[in-house]
Amino acid sequence: MMLNSLIEKYSKITALHRYEYKRYFLNKIDFNDKMIGIIGARGAGKTTALLQYLDSLEIDFSKKLYFSADSILLNNLKLYDIADEFSKSGGKVLVIDEIHKYRNFEVELKEIYDFLDLQLVFSGSSAIQIEHSKADLSRRAVIYRIEGLSFREFLELKTKKRFQSYSLEDILKNHIDIAHDIVTQIKPFEYFNEYLQSGYYPYYFENPNSYSLKLEETINTVIESDLPIIFNIEPQNIQKLKQLVGLICASKPYELNIAALSKKIGINRNTLYQYIDYLTLGKLFYSLYANGKKDTVFTKPSKLYLNNTNLAYNYCSSNEIGTIRELFFAQQLRCEHKLSYPSQGDFSVNDKYTFEIGGRNKGFSQIKDLKNSFVAADGIEIGYADKIPLWIFGFLY
Repeated sequence: MMLNSLIEKYSKITALHRYEYKRYFLNKIDFNDKMIGIIGARGAGKTTALLQYLDSLEIDFSKKLYFSADSILLNNLKLYDIADEFSKSGGKVLVIDEIHKYRNFEVELKEIYDFLDLQLVFSGSSAIQIEHSKADLSRRAVIYRIEGLSFREFLELKTKKRFQSYSLEDILKNHIDIAHDIVTQIKPFEYFNEYLQSGYYPYYFENPNSYSLKLEETINTVIESDLPIIFNIEPQNIQKLKQLVGLICASKPYELNIAALSKKIGINRNTLYQYIDYLTLGKLFYSLYANGKKDTVFTKPSKLYLNNTNLAYNYCSSNEIGTIRELFFAQQLRCEHKLSYPSQGDFSVNDKYTFEIGGRNKGFSQIKDLKNSFVAADGIEIGYADKIPLWIFGFLY
């Protein structure tokens, strides 16, 4: 009876979700694996991707099933029992959304993997630490960690044109030719500010007019629901998380004063470090560490930003353009590259390249003696030599 209700709800959901655009990560997932996890920020498009995958399968509708782990239909049922009944009825592919909303999900996913002949695909909050799962899911599940829309993806959705993505090495070596090819099709600065302010989360295209409200709702859900469930945060401390976000908005990324912050919020230093870690894992903060080293939760970030430029524009009362530029660069490269804070310059990438971020007149004085150093400059359509347009890094994925 419960299985029938879940199938009926899945049928209704498929009728409502008709998104044709496929995110970058769908082409990177090997769907031949038995257990797959898609982990990422709330609002990044995980649910849509899951439904698109099921829709692409050339099997009978009755052999595939989607449900959310926080569905009221579960009514305290075990995930394993649902999966077992589905398998016995001929089911082949089971997709479970919002897995972090289900207590002790790791144990039940392990049992489904070990004892049932099903493919299991699940999604969850970016704050889930699968690698430290007590059921050792890391040996069973192949995990894909995803980001929000790149500038390239935003342009595809906005203009209905298709654009190629490029490797970092391609951009560093051939950025003049690449930029020339792109600007013959579109004028990037016609859309760049819109992306910075509103283009990171796919639901912007559902209704641009209500985007700010939905973004605020996303932030509140992460702080009030996702993080407390995952980290057992007491209700009385949720407001302190919101207060911390507001204080980071008001400070520059490189002026992180742990003592002052802990005093303002009324928590000790260790708790503050934990809260910064929670908000970073929940994709509300982005932490940059020197040399990419984070020995423990209690390691102080060299720079601390909001996670993406949309959050900065919509959550903070004011923003410095330098911070926005750095944040754009970080959110485009962190998807597939290792970023750290160097002794010279703004970013070290893969422990190999050094980047200085700035406006159109930014020079090389701060990194002139460094090998493999580049300037990512805002305000220019086409660069020259080792001076590269900032916007073109939005074509990395």
